[in-house]
Amino acid sequence: MLKVDHIHTFYGLSHILQGTSLEVHAGEIVCLLGRNGVGKTTTLKSIIGLTPPREGKVIFRGEEIQGKRPHEISRLGISYVPEDRRVFPLLTVKENLILGTKNVVKMSLKQKKRNLERIYNYFSILREREKQLGRTLSGGEQQMLTVARGLMGNSQLMLLDEPSEGLAPLIVKELMSIIVRLCDEEGLTLLLVEQNARLALKISRRGYVLEKGVVKFEGPSDDLLESKEVKERCGL
Repeated sequence: MLKVDHIHTFYGLSHILQGTSLEVHAGEIVCLLGRNGVGKTTTLKSIIGLTPPREGKVIFRGEEIQGKRPHEISRLGISYVPEDRRVFPLLTVKENLILGTKNVVKMSLKQKKRNLERIYNYFSILREREKQLGRTLSGGEQQMLTVARGLMGNSQLMLLDEPSEGLAPLIVKELMSIIVRLCDEEGLTLLLVEQNARLALKISRRGYVLEKGVVKFEGPSDDLLESKEVKERCGL
């Protein structure tokens, strides 16, 4: 589904990604690991077009998408959930969710209602909070809202950045359980960036470990969990 082929991405003169390559197959959960500052978030932003790579290719379903604008990439079926959540504080939960459909061309009101009901079946707390303003939600509820909003546009691939950041362990467990269900039941494909490497590897099929903008290790999650070098680099 997704192939990132030797991309080089810069912030000004800073060379962040130095030939990063990875693949994500349809229906997979794949995690991207590494210490802070190695280029994990930059990889996601390069895919979605927020920090376009200067070299290399990003291929989604056989089409090169590097150089396209973020809203154009989103319309192809890729959603990006950043770590800072970006809930609209003065909009209700329902209004926040409906905004997730804005990039979908000609989605009918009936389809939006169906998508809402589908989302509420997974995120029951959002149904209960439907009329509350975004700013009144807890951190965990806001994270669920941002993930759910990313699904409202019928995305096929989700780029999920640090979903457990700042959340209590029980909330993290619940959120990850919902995400795994979505992948199992609806065929959602997920590229996950997560500081909690053990958690990420437990729910992923495969993983990549970045170091200074280059993939140093890759393989099945079970193998990475047992690797001494990966344990040292990821704090396992």
